[in-house]
Amino acid sequence: MRLVYRIYPENSITHRPRYDNFLTAAISYGGDAANLQLQKVDLIDMELKADGSDGSLVLIKQGAEARVFESTFVGRRCIVKERFSKKYRHPTLDSKLTTKRLNAEARCMTKARRLGVTTPVLYAVDPVTHTLTFEYVEGPSVKDIFLGFGLVGVDEEQMTDIATQIGNAIGKLHDGGLVHGDLTTSNMLMRSAANQLVLIDFGLSFTSTLPEDKAVDLYVLERALLSMHSSCGNVMDQILAGYKKSSKQWSSTFNKLAQVRQRGRKRTMVG
Repeated sequence: MRLVYRIYPENSITHRPRYDNFLTAAISYGGDAANLQLQKVDLIDMELKADGSDGSLVLIKQGAEARVFESTFVGRRCIVKERFSKKYRHPTLDSKLTTKRLNAEARCMTKARRLGVTTPVLYAVDPVTHTLTFEYVEGPSVKDIFLGFGLVGVDEEQMTDIATQIGNAIGKLHDGGLVHGDLTTSNMLMRSAANQLVLIDFGLSFTSTLPEDKAVDLYVLERALLSMHSSCGNVMDQILAGYKKSSKQWSSTFNKLAQVRQRGRKRTMVG
């Protein structure tokens, strides 16, 4: 598919666009999430191409729930995430579920930015084609950086900086009542130009103020680090130190984390 855009500026965010005729885009100027303007964009269907520089879609990755493409949006390099339909579900039910999850992911991305956590700038949400269009982040994943440490030796200073940023970001999310749901190093990027952590993939995110949910979020990350980055030593301890500095509610979350760890050990012993 190639996307062709025709822009109609809207000065007020109170205008309600017609989703059946237009793709609605929320463009963030200068990365300021507070200065959003709605724009209506015509959407035209086309074919996949090998190059995304002209607005075509280049497939990067496909998972169980979505396909991820590289493209351009209004002259900007971007990522397009498409939640595809499930053939085993009734079409009406499938469309409702997919749209609900699409909107939930967009809301969680937006909320994370309001909480001070760096995420890709969300450009567009299209409930018709079930796609999110957002900023392309230049930089490696934390997974690749940590795996590199396993090959050439750990750069303690760099690892401490990344771990502190991770803990700080998660603490802000949790204090704001947002649980990421899939905290792995694959879903964290380091923006090359600013050495800045960027959290991605809020497809499993949800709102919760329960210490249990926050503790499980941290435990998922801990297990991912142990299985994938055991050579990085005490990186989880450094993440938790950053979390403690960032979160005002760290004590109740850490108490629950100890309980979640205990349950996890029992499951491991039982098999």
